[in-house]
Amino acid sequence: MKVLVINSGSSSIKFQLFKMPEQEVIASGLVEKIGLKNGEIHYNTQKKSVNIEMEIPDHAVGLREVVNLLMSSASGVISNVDEIEMIGHRVVHGGKEFLNTVEINQDAIDRIKSLFNLAPLHNPPNHVGIVVAQDIFPNARQIAVFDTSFHQTIPEKAHTFAIPLKFRDEHDIRLYGFHGISHHYVSQKAIEYLHNPKAKLIVIHLGNGCSMTAVKDGKSIDHSLGFGPNQGLIMGTRSGDIDQGVIFYLMEKFNMGAQEVSDLLTKKSGMLGLTGDSDLRGIEERANNGDETAQLALEMNTYRIKKYIGTYTAVLNGLDAIVFTAGIGENSELIRAKVCEDMSYFGIELDANKNSIRSKEIREISTEYSRTKVLVIPTNEELQIAKECFAFQQK
Repeated sequence: MKVLVINSGSSSIKFQLFKMPEQEVIASGLVEKIGLKNGEIHYNTQKKSVNIEMEIPDHAVGLREVVNLLMSSASGVISNVDEIEMIGHRVVHGGKEFLNTVEINQDAIDRIKSLFNLAPLHNPPNHVGIVVAQDIFPNARQIAVFDTSFHQTIPEKAHTFAIPLKFRDEHDIRLYGFHGISHHYVSQKAIEYLHNPKAKLIVIHLGNGCSMTAVKDGKSIDHSLGFGPNQGLIMGTRSGDIDQGVIFYLMEKFNMGAQEVSDLLTKKSGMLGLTGDSDLRGIEERANNGDETAQLALEMNTYRIKKYIGTYTAVLNGLDAIVFTAGIGENSELIRAKVCEDMSYFGIELDANKNSIRSKEIREISTEYSRTKVLVIPTNEELQIAKECFAFQQK
């Protein structure tokens, strides 16, 4: 069967068309820079690659262009939309509403929409992906896979906030965790690589959004993101951890409303707030050229990651491997080097030559003497979603 996976993010759409259960990729691609005039579409099949630059004002336009490419006489791989039997959608926040993968109906759509306020940067474009796909593929089964599902194993002592329990029990305010599809896929790959189903792992997902997960026996036991996808590490536009006193001060001193503060911390902070740029490639280039602001931002970014490594090593009571993944984690030699610098107490020793090698395969970049292995494992959220969709089909 053919399964189209749509990963509709805050400013991009990743897509892959799979033949299942063979896990064969028929077509794949990326729509990026959504909302900008210089948007880009990258589309690949086994025989053809297409790169388009065009204005992509919103996700609906981007998704329709993807479908045009899939059915194009020059580069298409399907003759009509009914060849695709299932559409798998990544949805960031399932709240307490969704604990597992579900088939999408109107009730599910309404409940996903009701969770917009929990993930304002992501659930809306996830919702758009679903609505547009239903219109374009009316006969396909639509399946939602949630980033929060993998983190349902986080124990109560870790997911409960130290506020009156009625807010958790009556209003579902607790730590949920995100990027779970990626963390699930990568942690399983690490366990296979290490031949150790009980491995103690710290998975470090670094992209425009960033998160870390402590994984024990293949299960998530703690995670850096919380009630919403804003706390923890310094991200592209999100501040990560911040003293809540700063929020009250901003509101009182500058007469900022709740939405203004939310916009500041989620859309105007992080690396963008520190440097004026959310693209790490440009920040690294500026830092290499002596830009002190960029250098400080990189030091702050990697310092925060190191703090979480220390925390999660304590939670796990040991550490077998740390795993870098996602766009920055897989591609930034500099970030990996800075994170692993001066970490010998934790048994982390990086091999500079191995770290400099780029590959799409799993690779070990620690020295042969390193007690803790350092791995780079390319994530594949789309494949994980396709696997869950196929498993859902078998039920």
